[in-house]
Amino acid sequence: MANHTDKISVETSETSKINTVDFSNLDFGRVFTDHMFVCDYEDGKWQDPKIMPYQAMTFEPSARVFHYGQAVFEGMKAYKDDDGKVFLFRPKQNFERINKSSGRLAMPAFPENYFFEGLEALLKLDNDWIQSGVGNSLYLRPFVIATEPAISASPANSYRFMIICSPAKSYYNSAVRVLIADHYSRSANGGVGAAKAAGNYAAQFYPTSLAQKKGFQQVVWTDADTHTLLEEAGTMNVFFRVNDTLITAPTSDRILDGVTRKSIIQLAEDLGITCDVRAVTVAEIKEAAKDGSLKEIFGAGTAAVISPISAFEHQDELFEISGVDAEDSYAKLFKQTLLNIQHNLSDDKHGWRHEVK
Repeated sequence: MANHTDKISVETSETSKINTVDFSNLDFGRVFTDHMFVCDYEDGKWQDPKIMPYQAMTFEPSARVFHYGQAVFEGMKAYKDDDGKVFLFRPKQNFERINKSSGRLAMPAFPENYFFEGLEALLKLDNDWIQSGVGNSLYLRPFVIATEPAISASPANSYRFMIICSPAKSYYNSAVRVLIADHYSRSANGGVGAAKAAGNYAAQFYPTSLAQKKGFQQVVWTDADTHTLLEEAGTMNVFFRVNDTLITAPTSDRILDGVTRKSIIQLAEDLGITCDVRAVTVAEIKEAAKDGSLKEIFGAGTAAVISPISAFEHQDELFEISGVDAEDSYAKLFKQTLLNIQHNLSDDKHGWRHEVK
């Protein structure tokens, strides 16, 4: 998949932190591996990339990222099977999406050969941090920030592309409760909702904190115009099972084109499950909850994989979802199917696994 380059310089860490890490008790996104990948954009081109020990960085206070929010990122995972082989899951999708996000924020596209060779070299160097076993993974965070020291309101002329890595278990360990938004919005038509822009998440924190004070873990966002259409949650795309039909909102310039989302849509087709990709109204899901036809709601994302939703509230009406723990739940089926593909435990007829050799 990659066009190989010999331009990556590597500086290895003198000592490893790995022996200080309790892999059975990880707090998501707080422990990082020994190395990171760095490449700077200067003089109109991406310079030679390098791998170096994970470390603090120094930026001028006037770096544009601090003032105008030119920052995008991706979420990926590496998996290790019982034979020690390491796999990525649909990494080309992440590469294409980070460049799509960058383009929306007037940032330069990153070269494919640098992305894949840098990523693979980093994973080989920090191979011991990738734990085998279903549920274990190494979370990968590629990101780009504007580094030019200037506070005029225009796109930067210099950027930094990086990849850092964090060992992970599942993001949500149990079913979550969600609040359906009826005032705040995540994104709007013509906005940056389809980009994985850092500011999208910052803007969610306050309304999500209000939901958390009411006992909910996440907000399910609705359209900014009418707040009648269900869209996505803070860190997940959302699926609804009404009777035996799966429903999810279509992607748009408001909704992130999730890799896990599109994988579930394909798996549903493989498994003979009807999946309707269409506008989903708050009213129809509330009615389905009332008449018993709403069997499941679950979120889907790289960090979360599949997260069952056990209850939702909208305008002070609370609905508990009784089928969340059912043995025949779609959430369990899709999660196990995905994990088996990601961990090299089942066939991969769509060619989603990418082995790091």
